[in-house]
Amino acid sequence: MEKKQFQAESQRLLDLMINSIYTHREIFLREIISNASDAIDKLAYTALTDDKVGLNRDQFAITITRDKEARTLTVSDNGIGMSKEEMEENLGTIAKSGSLGFKQAMEKKDDIDIIGQFGVGFYSAFMVASQVTVISKKYGSDVAYKWVSQGTDGYTIEEAERDSAGTDVIMVLKADTEEDTYNQYLEEYEIRNLVTKYSDYIRYPIRMEVEKSRKKEDSPEDKPEYESYTEMTTLNSMVPLWQKNKKDVTEEEYNAFYQDKFYDYNKPLRVIHFSAEGQVSFKALLYIPSKAPYDFYTKDFKRGLQLYSSGVMIMDSCEDLLPEHFRFVRGVVDSQDLSLNISREMLQHNRQLTIIARNIEKKIKSELKSMLDNDREKYEEFYAAFGRQLKYGTVSDYGAHKDSCQDLLLFYSHKQKKLISLKEYVDAMAEGQEKIYFAPGENKELLSKLPQVSLLDSKGFDTLLFTEDVDEFVPQTLMTYQEKPFCNVSTEDLGLQSEEEKKAAEAEAEEKKGFLTFVKESLGDQVKEVKLSKNLGAYPAAMVPDAGMSFEMEKYMKRVNPEFAFPAARILELNPDHDTVKQLQSIMTEDPVKAKDMAQLLCYQAQLMAQLPIDDPYAYTDLVCRLVK
Repeated sequence: MEKKQFQAESQRLLDLMINSIYTHREIFLREIISNASDAIDKLAYTALTDDKVGLNRDQFAITITRDKEARTLTVSDNGIGMSKEEMEENLGTIAKSGSLGFKQAMEKKDDIDIIGQFGVGFYSAFMVASQVTVISKKYGSDVAYKWVSQGTDGYTIEEAERDSAGTDVIMVLKADTEEDTYNQYLEEYEIRNLVTKYSDYIRYPIRMEVEKSRKKEDSPEDKPEYESYTEMTTLNSMVPLWQKNKKDVTEEEYNAFYQDKFYDYNKPLRVIHFSAEGQVSFKALLYIPSKAPYDFYTKDFKRGLQLYSSGVMIMDSCEDLLPEHFRFVRGVVDSQDLSLNISREMLQHNRQLTIIARNIEKKIKSELKSMLDNDREKYEEFYAAFGRQLKYGTVSDYGAHKDSCQDLLLFYSHKQKKLISLKEYVDAMAEGQEKIYFAPGENKELLSKLPQVSLLDSKGFDTLLFTEDVDEFVPQTLMTYQEKPFCNVSTEDLGLQSEEEKKAAEAEAEEKKGFLTFVKESLGDQVKEVKLSKNLGAYPAAMVPDAGMSFEMEKYMKRVNPEFAFPAARILELNPDHDTVKQLQSIMTEDPVKAKDMAQLLCYQAQLMAQLPIDDPYAYTDLVCRLVK
């Protein structure tokens, strides 16, 4: 028996394939099973035109056998097998793929789906095995052959015995070390886990003898005795749910798949099951969860969809398939059009992936919009869990994804007392209203009492109440919605005054310039400016931020980055028509001490209404007592 060296390249190349190409040792089983599936595919295709095959589709199978004493793990199939020449060509030449050659030969005849393409998957066995033996008998041949190799030292081929066509891959596992445990690949639970993880949707049954227990027939009922026995069990489910027609899948099956696959006790809120044909063909089964995972809004949460190629899992979490603003979606995508790299662990390039991701994004948006329009209760349940993520998606990347998100956003309406979309706000705008008004703050009850909100309400104009950190960044990103500009009621001109009224206000401000100067000097650095405002309704004063940073942004920065936070400049607005302001002006010259106290009191009150902290509450208390006395 002659020892032969590998034809391909060098010992160093084989060493690279065994130790460097694959990042996860456990995928060796995926590769060997995929090769077995390929071999069965070839014989099943042959059986379509050759009655002598003698096997129908239900008889094809892959068998896994464990021998703990001999430390061997064997994967057997009843596929097409290999001749001596094919062993030389496919196993003796690194990177020579029989599956790829078969597919190329058949392309002109039919569309054949063969998993293997590179011819290196077989060598992943050497990551866990000190020796690999392949016994194979080609369909139609009377002779079987045995190929044996311990890796880089070459291989031998000799005649062997095998009853029928097919292949056995016998792996002698390496000895355990302190760093690596190879015994685990002989344990039933580990084999089950690997088959479920990587090969659950191989189209042929993957079988293995498993240990079970049963009650002995003659044991008493009150003290039953049990005996162990082994039974051949199918480990894989074979037919992926996403490959079935939607009409053939029940709601219970969809829910069970989701809860089992993605470890969620709750049922999904929405199922999106679709396929696409074109430049890249694929099938997708996506789920919108009903609850956010505990770590969803943390950096530990991992977004992405499970990626399959012809039923074999390639990536457990492919981030490129799912945009950040839809990161809450879970599911699987399967395509046989993907260009995989040599290890099948990642994509060789992402042109196909980009096309798939674009289709998925459009489909998710369409489904969410349909839920918003046709099942409002369910959509608001979804929005309670993931609405903040849609807002983050709107403002991230300088608004690059706003078109995908803006129609899905909801905000609380002061007028309607419920969540509404931006479209619903614009559709309900009163006659003469030209702006989308919003008020940022900590809670909607206090925001509803803002003088600006009350003034707008008196004119029939609605105000959106923003209570989340990210809310205020949305209008800054969108700028307009349906050509209607956004207006922060606390910092911007409400646009309610005519040109004549503006001129009159300017004249009044000039007339009371001395009064405004007195109040500013009384308050010192507490405020940047004091000015008159006609937007305060029944209130005497209001504290508003200067342009550039709102009070809510100030609070947000203090929470997330206190070292670099700085306060927004404060502007005290006074209502010239309010009795308190008139009284302050009248005593300014008569009793400047009392007038200064009144100015300070109005400043404190304006701070409280703006939900701003008072630096010295004791001074505030003393001031109130002094004025009352």
